[in-house]
Amino acid sequence: MEVEMTIRGLMMDPVTQMPIVILKDVSGDAVLPIWVGVYEANAIALEIEKVSTPRPMTHDLIKSVLTGLETQVHKVVVTELREDTFYAVIWLDRGGEVISIDSRPSDALALALRVDCPIFVDDMVLKSSKLAANADRVSTDELRKWLEGLNDEDLGKYKM
Repeated sequence: MEVEMTIRGLMMDPVTQMPIVILKDVSGDAVLPIWVGVYEANAIALEIEKVSTPRPMTHDLIKSVLTGLETQVHKVVVTELREDTFYAVIWLDRGGEVISIDSRPSDALALALRVDCPIFVDDMVLKSSKLAANADRVSTDELRKWLEGLNDEDLGKYKM
């Protein structure tokens, strides 16, 4: 089963200093932090903040290619968490043909923002992520408490 999520914010992990995308369940309280690379975080931040660039960035190019091929992004799904790595699939529709494309979650999320498609997370990922949330650096309870205590000002701390 898939749970629809939205991007709640983008921030820096205070322990690792790596960017984190915070996904939140649209109809509940589930929160999923996904650690991403700096470049991917910048691509997401640019779209969240509606910053235009003089030349197309990679995800803008992908959007243009898909549009030129008359292909729509139906949805993106974070499908799996394996060995502390998240996996995602981008679901495309081209003339009624459904195509699935393996993707890093950060790229799928950056594209989803640009094409305004829904974001989903498999419920097994939500369940298993509670056990795997950066356990080697901080306890799961500490991370959960930290994430639950985030406010709007905290979620705006990521700078490009």
